[in-house]
Amino acid sequence: MQLTVTGKQIDTGGAVRRYVETSLGSILGKYFKTAIEAHVVFSKEAHLSRVEVSVHIGRGIVVNAGAAAAEPFAAFDTAAERIAKQMRRYKRRLRDHHAKAREFSESDERARDYVLAPFAEEAEEDGGGGPAVVAEMSTNLPNLTVGEAVMRMDLADAPVLLFRNRSHGELNLVYRRTDGNIGWIDPELDPARRTRHRET
Repeated sequence: MQLTVTGKQIDTGGAVRRYVETSLGSILGKYFKTAIEAHVVFSKEAHLSRVEVSVHIGRGIVVNAGAAAAEPFAAFDTAAERIAKQMRRYKRRLRDHHAKAREFSESDERARDYVLAPFAEEAEEDGGGGPAVVAEMSTNLPNLTVGEAVMRMDLADAPVLLFRNRSHGELNLVYRRTDGNIGWIDPELDPARRTRHRET
């Protein structure tokens, strides 16, 4: 596994890197041995140390966790425990997903991903155009079941995930609701259209 440890206003010398490597190695060895890469970022946030951990464990599957504490090691331990908890929760499904990925090759459909600037009040009053595009990237649009989409969103600690529903080929969306539940949007489709997709 390729490991990157960086610090923003915090020294991440050899001792920190060894500690991170040993801890993540233990967690990944227990739950998912084939991790590709991990990024750990330590930063200062007022009087607290903040840690963001991102582990790429398989094709399109990223596990993210963050934590803050008075000491950098304590913050990392909390974030690492969250990573372990997420992997423990999805251990069986991750292995099943890994096996299915070999069985059915997922489509690598690409989509454009834009970052927009906040909409300024002045522009709204002037009747100006929409918000300015700050960044434009290319992203994968995964072909998943609803359960796999929820798992990926949860592991990535993301608020929303857009995907192509494997059962009928149309775009779907899962998202975190404010009440703690998961929302799923599946557009109403023409039944004949779904039948045509299944036949192809």
